Amino acid sequence: MRLKNKVALITGSGSGIGAATARLFAAEGAHVVVTGRRPEPIAAIAAELGGLAVAGDTSDQKHVDAAVAAAVSAYGGIDVLVCSAGVAFGGAVGDLDHADWHRTLDINLNGPRMFTKAVLPMMIERGGGSIVMVSSTASMAAAPTSAAYDISKAALNALVRSIAVAYGPQGVRANALCPGWVMTPMGDEDMDGLGAVKGISRHEAYDLANADVPLRRAGSAAEMAACCLFLASDESSIVTGTTLVADGGGQAVEITSKAFGPE
Repeated sequence: MRLKNKVALITGSGSGIGAATARLFAAEGAHVVVTGRRPEPIAAIAAELGGLAVAGDTSDQKHVDAAVAAAVSAYGGIDVLVCSAGVAFGGAVGDLDHADWHRTLDINLNGPRMFTKAVLPMMIERGGGSIVMVSSTASMAAAPTSAAYDISKAALNALVRSIAVAYGPQGVRANALCPGWVMTPMGDEDMDGLGAVKGISRHEAYDLANADVPLRRAGSAAEMAACCLFLASDESSIVTGTTLVADGGGQAVEITSKAFGPE
């Protein structure tokens, strides 16, 4: 078991990548603490895995403190932090609502920063730990109407580098996972919107969105959880301060070369 007796705190774990990661970590021997805004889903995940659920908003300092304190009380400390909570509001820079901008940064960036600050002392005391931020390939390239999300994820990657450089000497590693399209409730919602515009099904929308991706498909939450496990475990003991792109090869495609490809 790759995480035997490790304590892992996972935010945004009521569904999608967070829930899949919690299940995989528990199967690999970890004690899991799951957090999320919706009490019922995280309570169900915790009950399924024999873990601990702490409901709350990742951008709320009181919730951060409560979740970390609960993990310490139940299991004695924290070895792994996975920040998977995230939101995405649409809008180009000139159209973006101020409230949506601040809410995106609060959840996608400030929440991970606060959780990191809270767990660092105990990770250092325990001789090290691993921090995994669930970012996005949107951190590397911009979409026309996704300014707040894209910027928040780019900043999240910078946060990872900052943590790695500052706390590597104390044994703390930090890395970002950058998925492309993933079949999760958030992805499904986007595909349903695309499908409504194009008059196609959700499945067809996923196919359309990934038509130029080398693997020609979206990822699964289980595949992203496997990437989180690699980054959390000793298998990646030399890996820190970097981004693991898991997008089916999408970032490898040079977009203008499409004009020279086969019809």
